[in-house]
Amino acid sequence: MEEEKLNKSEFKKPCSNCGAELKYKPGSTMVKCDYCNYEEAIEDSDIGFEELELYSYLEKMGAQSHSEKISMLHCKNCGANQHVEENYKSLHCVYCSQPLIVEDAYQENWILPGAVLPFQLTHKQSHEIFRKWVKGLWFAPNKLQRAALDPQHTKGLYVPYWTFDAQLYADYVGQRGDYYYVTETYTTTVNGKPQTRTRQVRKTRWSPASGSIEGFVDDTLISASKQRSSSIPKKITSWNLDGLVPFNSKYLSGFVTEKYTIPLSEGHLESNKKAKEIAHTWAKRDIGGDTQRVHSLDMKLSEETFKHILLPVYISAYFYNNKKYNFFINGQNGTISGKRPYSFWKIFFLLLTILVIIGIFIFLGNNS
Repeated sequence: MEEEKLNKSEFKKPCSNCGAELKYKPGSTMVKCDYCNYEEAIEDSDIGFEELELYSYLEKMGAQSHSEKISMLHCKNCGANQHVEENYKSLHCVYCSQPLIVEDAYQENWILPGAVLPFQLTHKQSHEIFRKWVKGLWFAPNKLQRAALDPQHTKGLYVPYWTFDAQLYADYVGQRGDYYYVTETYTTTVNGKPQTRTRQVRKTRWSPASGSIEGFVDDTLISASKQRSSSIPKKITSWNLDGLVPFNSKYLSGFVTEKYTIPLSEGHLESNKKAKEIAHTWAKRDIGGDTQRVHSLDMKLSEETFKHILLPVYISAYFYNNKKYNFFINGQNGTISGKRPYSFWKIFFLLLTILVIIGIFIFLGNNS
């Protein structure tokens, strides 16, 4: 049984035509062989997404149902946990580019993903986005420009997230604020003379409010990855989750997969915070008026379920002056974000050129 699980968890898919590795073809439902161009369809799932009952997992990992072993490598430099496919002879961490020792691979249980958001951009398309972004940066070092020409610096990664669903019920006590306006008289000085004028001043009339709200909280998205550095920036996390498909390991072929480092219990606590924010928003909407105050809110969640999902990101890691820089591209829509280095010498020579030009104008002005 253990051997069965292990074989099932390996994501390398052989080509039935030539035996080479089949890799997922972004933007499609196919896997493709880069050697003979053979393509194979990824089978549709008849069961769709399966929401897992939360508390059985929190208590005892669901008796290990919907979980299996996976080969992992741990980066000792940045702490990322990455799945390693059999065909890798050498590998660098997608976050920090430090070498990973394949012989250090170990087996670890994980909760199987319930859904995956497949890459829509190919590696070539993502690299072109990165190259154009770098080209448009002012004062970028030449080394960065050269790095942008090397596709090896850009890698595709599936990052883990938790999503939580729940029925929400809450009682609240607060205040409703309704605006009204009064005419106020004031004195101002015009041309050295005092003048009396009037103006409309907005006031708020507060009245007590209380009630209850309820509704379904769907797909609260919580990052399941905690890195010592290089966290996925919020700017690129605008995924359209309507594109999620039931998990099939063929979608992972040709990409690196990161294992969650934030446990389910911690993700659940974070989702409760977001649920409380949602409850506050619903309570304010229920109170009505022009403005609202919520003094207390007693929230209860029931029928809680969760999914482990994988979302697509391209990452480029780059070192400049012994400092690491990461650039991130949303693998679904191409949004890019990242920190960038500046070239001291390019800035220096620009300032020097400006000073020389100013000096020439001053010289010409003094001698005209």
